[in-house]
Amino acid sequence: MTTEALIDAIAPLSAAEHDAALTQACAQVRRNLPSFTYAAQNHSSVDNMYPAVPNDQWTAGFWPGQIWLAFEHTQDPVFRHAAQIQVQSFLHRIENRIATDHHDMGFLYSPTCVAAWKLVGDEDGRRAAILAADQLKERYHAVGGFIQAWGSKGNPDEYRYIIDCLLNLPLLYWASRETGDESYREIALTHARTTLAHSIRPDNSTYHTFYMNPESGAPMRGVTKQGHSDDSSWARGQAWGIYGMALSYRYEALPEYLETFAKLLDYYLSRLPGDLVPYWDMIFTDGDEPRDSSSAAITACGLLEMADLIGGDQAARWRDLARRMTGSLVRSYAVTDPAVSNGQLLHGTYSKKTPFNTCRGEGVDECVSWGDYYYIEALTRLKGGWSTYW
Repeated sequence: MTTEALIDAIAPLSAAEHDAALTQACAQVRRNLPSFTYAAQNHSSVDNMYPAVPNDQWTAGFWPGQIWLAFEHTQDPVFRHAAQIQVQSFLHRIENRIATDHHDMGFLYSPTCVAAWKLVGDEDGRRAAILAADQLKERYHAVGGFIQAWGSKGNPDEYRYIIDCLLNLPLLYWASRETGDESYREIALTHARTTLAHSIRPDNSTYHTFYMNPESGAPMRGVTKQGHSDDSSWARGQAWGIYGMALSYRYEALPEYLETFAKLLDYYLSRLPGDLVPYWDMIFTDGDEPRDSSSAAITACGLLEMADLIGGDQAARWRDLARRMTGSLVRSYAVTDPAVSNGQLLHGTYSKKTPFNTCRGEGVDECVSWGDYYYIEALTRLKGGWSTYW
């Protein structure tokens, strides 16, 4: 089957389906408030149910992001109140540097605290987000031009970035606008260009992790920490690349970002099974390997982001593709019975252990917090008129 036929076989999300899905998603957020207003949600569900945990994971921002999206849809002050309670937790976390020795400040603070400032003028949200941007700046290496992903800064064994970090960069662009300090923006621009230069293979698949030479800054090698193997393409990483190129194009309209977005998307589409939801690694196109519904939700958001930026016939095609991907998620992956799960989107994969990667292996065929968030973001974008948190 050709890629075009594969896409056409999935019906676009209808207006009625969209309204019902967004209403259902917001109702699920409301049901979860008693459990997660004063606690964080684990990165992934356990037997499809999220446990409550302390606010110390890199994924903790996605649950408050869901609350803000629910507030935008419903305008119910209960959601605003709960989200602003979460803002206080995030301010405490960054002021005390609790589990912040990594690059994921954008994932943590854009959908929580930047959202709070943009939507309701929450001054504590603004303060927390600027402090988080300051922390992210500290992880920048001028030698190599990148933001270090994990580990003690400058450790030669940790001298690397990962493709996920493209989604952390909007926090720096925002901080630059808020403060008038161009250094935030310059770091973001440099990191994006470094990613463009090194993280994409000739076949338009992506490396998850890329090591740089700590003495010269020269590129060394691409590997995986979460994909199947160093020469495969991790499905969520490919999605981060797609959405990340769209966001990079928003903040610096280089033709290379638009061209790379289209190439990454073409590769992604060429590896999809019939329902447009990938296996957890794109080395697999059939069989019984776990899916990663979160990758499809992220990609749908990237499609809608880029469509908003470019307009015209190509934008219309990408919006149509996003409606088909989201339609597949709504019909076959969305949680419709709260007795089954307290999440939003079934059949996600956090990290699947293989002989060739270094991850622990957890959250396989579960709900994952970012998948839930980006699912609701995609539905919100399809509603129209959304002002991005990113």
